[in-house]
Amino acid sequence: MDAEKILERIENAKLKAGRNDKVFFAAVSKTRTVEEMKEAEKISWVDFFGENRVQEAESKRKAYGQSRLMWRLIGHLQANKARKAIEIFDTIDSVDSVELAVRLNRIAGEMNKSVPVLIEVNTSGEASKSGVDPEKFGELLDTVTGLENLRLDGLMTVGPITDSEREIRSAFAALRTLNDDARVRTGLPLPVLSMGMSGDFDLAILEGSTLVRIGTLLFGERDYRNEP
Repeated sequence: MDAEKILERIENAKLKAGRNDKVFFAAVSKTRTVEEMKEAEKISWVDFFGENRVQEAESKRKAYGQSRLMWRLIGHLQANKARKAIEIFDTIDSVDSVELAVRLNRIAGEMNKSVPVLIEVNTSGEASKSGVDPEKFGELLDTVTGLENLRLDGLMTVGPITDSEREIRSAFAALRTLNDDARVRTGLPLPVLSMGMSGDFDLAILEGSTLVRIGTLLFGERDYRNEP
């Protein structure tokens, strides 16, 4: 898809939702080459790179050189890769357990860093999805906001795999409600609501997404034979 057509869809979804705020754009660069990523960086309204794996991002970041874009970890983070993730990424969007949050906080303290994070919530209920269960969200929220070396910026989710627009929007609406409740509970602005990918970002924007994560529509279909 032409990049400008993606932007047009974003703007049309905002118009339909009656929104005039900015929707940030993460180019999901999993399995993509550094050369492809540099082409994406030339698009003025691309704000971030989104990478799923620590090891892949480490090699890319070393090869990439200077970039105007921040790098976000959007994939599940194994606890034993927490230190490396803090070294590589500008923000970690997939905090999904108390144990991971505590470890990230400890390591960030050792490195004298304040790490921006999102809490990932599994609002679809699909077992294949990462993210904290909504019923355990409150405990994780209280933990993260009590950790001095983590800065909570908002929430993230992945929409369900379904053709049902109602189910997709329901999952996104659930995250928006959790974020609204968390603002009241914590007094924090929590400006980031990261939801929506290539197949459902229009619906996510209708439900309040402030950050969409798009790979396939921007880069084309992935060749998973090249996946690390």
